[in-house]
Amino acid sequence: MKKPYVTVPSVVTFLRALAVSAALLIANAPSAMAGPAPITLVVPFAPGGPTDRIAHAFADAVARQQPEQVIRIENVGGQGGTLGAARVARSPADGSVLLLQNIAMSAAPALYKDLPYDTLEDFVHIGMLQEVPMTLIGRNGLPATAAGLKRLLNDPSARRPVIAHAGTGSASHLCGLLFQRAWNVALDQKTYKGNAPATADLLSGNVDLLCDATTSAGIQVNARSVHAYAVTSAARLLQEPWRSVPTAREVGLKDAEISVWFALAAPKGTAEEDVARLNALLRRVVEDPAFVREQEALGAIVTRDARLTPAIHKRFVASQIQHWTETLRAPN
Repeated sequence: MKKPYVTVPSVVTFLRALAVSAALLIANAPSAMAGPAPITLVVPFAPGGPTDRIAHAFADAVARQQPEQVIRIENVGGQGGTLGAARVARSPADGSVLLLQNIAMSAAPALYKDLPYDTLEDFVHIGMLQEVPMTLIGRNGLPATAAGLKRLLNDPSARRPVIAHAGTGSASHLCGLLFQRAWNVALDQKTYKGNAPATADLLSGNVDLLCDATTSAGIQVNARSVHAYAVTSAARLLQEPWRSVPTAREVGLKDAEISVWFALAAPKGTAEEDVARLNALLRRVVEDPAFVREQEALGAIVTRDARLTPAIHKRFVASQIQHWTETLRAPN
């Protein structure tokens, strides 16, 4: 005769089986519980410089707009940004590693013979974040105006000044080259792993000049710890402390206009769905009111045009590679 009830041991066995099944379900679905995987954002320059500052601003904006997405910043400085780019090119193409690239990427093919990657084809170009003008700054003790600096640079009896930069092909290097060509002067150069250590040496008087992004140079200009000679924008900047700083064209540097762009790139082979997800993250950042206010107050121009899209941004990078190849290989 069948029992009309379940024995206690059977109930215990059933509950144990249920617990095991639940544990297995949880173990097999970690992504649903843990949220998106962290993203490592590689900054190809030393901490404290303009690229690093923008990376931290980007991470802060992501934390506001998509709190579940963790951004980890990794600084891989050296060789004008090429070491950091190579690190990303070798990374898994799973959307977990991004490069905060900038204008240095487009100059590298003309300056480095044996790059371990193809600048255009070994990356998926996610989209542009923003553009920033540069400024030529000099240590205290130099003439305070561009006219005075130019007289010093053309004085054969004066010691030849030293201009610092963040590595061959970096934005500071390119900007410095344009200034020297426009004024037809040759300066001694000193190379650093980023603009932050270069700025430290400028402030201590170990070097004389530096091209830096307005987003980071403004601190020293505002404190009057350096002289600002010119900004590389087409028109004067309206923000302080730049209102009184002339443009490059105003001080006779008509061929020294340069806009430093910053963008996101991923390793070649990154899946379309990951590219779409990363591009959506980029768009959330450039639409973040706090990010826009902060960056525009520093003189940056947050991207709002078609270069936000991967296809158009890749075309832009290709045009920049061609431009800098022609510029850097042209006779002085």
